[in-house]
Amino acid sequence: MPAPIEEEPLVRLERWTGPWPDDDPDANFKAEVADYSRLDPMATIRGLSRTTAIPEGALVRYVLARFATTGSGGLLELGPATIHRLWEPIAAAEQAGTDEARLEAYRRLSAMVSWLRVPLQEPSLYPGADAAETRSDR
Repeated sequence: MPAPIEEEPLVRLERWTGPWPDDDPDANFKAEVADYSRLDPMATIRGLSRTTAIPEGALVRYVLARFATTGSGGLLELGPATIHRLWEPIAAAEQAGTDEARLEAYRRLSAMVSWLRVPLQEPSLYPGADAAETRSDR
């Protein structure tokens, strides 16, 4: 007997502008949510649906799933050991609580990310890749 089909969730798109306290650790994210609340995302979804013949709900699900899994995708790409290694200097700096420790964490993280960028900075590792794209400082 096949598994029962779960009912798809319904989500109401709502605008949100806060408030939040000044010392909220998520204040930057909340400010961004409030800024994007001014836009109508469905205008783009409706147009894309019309031009691709993909239902609006399928497009919204795609956008949400793709955005929501970006962190998971990064974890899969880098692997748990690398994520833990990148987190170590941050945790140490926050525990020390000094500007010097934070600067040292920045130096360590910069070195690690620089190493991770090598394949993007060296076009010969990817024959046929556009040199301008792979050497970008983005």
